[in-house]
Amino acid sequence: MIPQPPFAATLTPEEELRRFEELKPRLNQVWDVLMRTADQPGTSVVVPSLTLDQDELRKLDGATFYEERLLFLLIRLRNPRAHVVYVTSQPVHPLILDYYLHLLAGVPASHARARLTMLCTYDASPRALTQKILERPRLIERIRQAIPDPSRAYLTVFNSTPLERKLSVLLGIPLNGLDPTLNYLGTKSGSRKVFREAGVELPEGFEDLTGEADVEDALVELAHRRPGLRKAVVKLNESFSGEGNAIFRFPEQADDRLAIRKALRNLEFAVPWETHHNYFQKFTRMGGIVEEFIDAAIKVSPSAQLRTSPTGEVLPTSTHDQILGGPSGQVYQGCSFPAHEDYRMAIQYRSVLVGQALARQGVVSRFGVDFLAYRESVDEPWKLTALEINLRVLGTTHPFLALQFLTGGQLDPDTGEFVSLSGRPKFYMATDNLRAATYRGVLPEDLIDIVTDNGLHYSHRTESGVLFHLIGALSEYGKLGLTVIASSPEEVQDLYARTLDVLARETGIGHA
Repeated sequence: MIPQPPFAATLTPEEELRRFEELKPRLNQVWDVLMRTADQPGTSVVVPSLTLDQDELRKLDGATFYEERLLFLLIRLRNPRAHVVYVTSQPVHPLILDYYLHLLAGVPASHARARLTMLCTYDASPRALTQKILERPRLIERIRQAIPDPSRAYLTVFNSTPLERKLSVLLGIPLNGLDPTLNYLGTKSGSRKVFREAGVELPEGFEDLTGEADVEDALVELAHRRPGLRKAVVKLNESFSGEGNAIFRFPEQADDRLAIRKALRNLEFAVPWETHHNYFQKFTRMGGIVEEFIDAAIKVSPSAQLRTSPTGEVLPTSTHDQILGGPSGQVYQGCSFPAHEDYRMAIQYRSVLVGQALARQGVVSRFGVDFLAYRESVDEPWKLTALEINLRVLGTTHPFLALQFLTGGQLDPDTGEFVSLSGRPKFYMATDNLRAATYRGVLPEDLIDIVTDNGLHYSHRTESGVLFHLIGALSEYGKLGLTVIASSPEEVQDLYARTLDVLARETGIGHA
């Protein structure tokens, strides 16, 4: 394969920006294919790169295997005229591909496989996949050659940075994602400003802080504005999954600056390995916020997922109740769908307002809005406050794609429920963090055997079952993701518990 220009090394910043702007209108031309509203020819180039702060990314065991989460986008192949080009850091096990392709209802797996091109960098180093691709001109050429018609193609990514913009320009196809010049809107500081513009409730606090001295000043002022406040949250602007959050506990003399400065040395970090020095090094580099910690007897963490179109339309996708864990209870572990009916439509409504504010600034992207719902007793109505915006593919994106992948149904925007093609309401619970010491050493072949022998496979007849992801991380890291789908929340819980029992029993064979 002989690479052809343009090349990453010779593309000037000015030329890159000019060509990127020229490509933007083409996304509108393929939007109907992208949204699966028309069976027209189209090619989705999927580069599931986690192009995030590398210090934050190193906390994630088996990070390169998270590139497998977007394999649910093989749903595109249900359109018999669609093609998918999927690029990863390491080869995807053939059995994992077979596992997904055989779940495509109504399309022979062989027909779908013929329209799928899998490519990889053969590079497991802890760097962003997009960066690895840009270093390989011949790989870029192979991606180009795998696109039948560039005028009907688009690039799908996990999150958008200047690296993804450059790849879009080199491939000559539009980016199905955020213009990187708008990334600030998805930071913790940018989120607070968007919430204000949208007229959505948010905690008292301060944004655009640049170091420890700013944090100290913000805590002093917060104590003045909220007399009696016992806790605050410090957040890194560009952290994800809640791992950049830290809890601050106000001293008895909350108006004493020296006491606050001393208490700041005792921040409670979301992850046990974080240190004060390292945390504020990152804070100085990326900035962050301080806001009040809202305490209540009953608290839950719902979120809403939406996307904005090239024409500025705001499209609700789903709502979830997030499952949080970690020492401070702020680290994302999983989710259940849909969010509780008591506040489901309220967070969807507020998220649409946020989406409209984002669309006015030119945002074309998937995005999510995290909320806090709280009350003092079950007799009180829920109060809501918006916490942050994530302008990227989310931890809640791939479970919902799995539901679409398997059932072919759609969300009812008036109720927030998902209805399958057969008319059944569907529910699920999902996690990326299922792990156990006994899972290590379990091969993809072993997992398929276990699932088959114990009848855990998804059934198109009952529209219920378990779909696994992160299968590639299982043997080395003892880590697995799954989405449990059923026709009621109770069925979901029962099936999830049964799945854990089966995995514990089967993987425990031969262990002490």
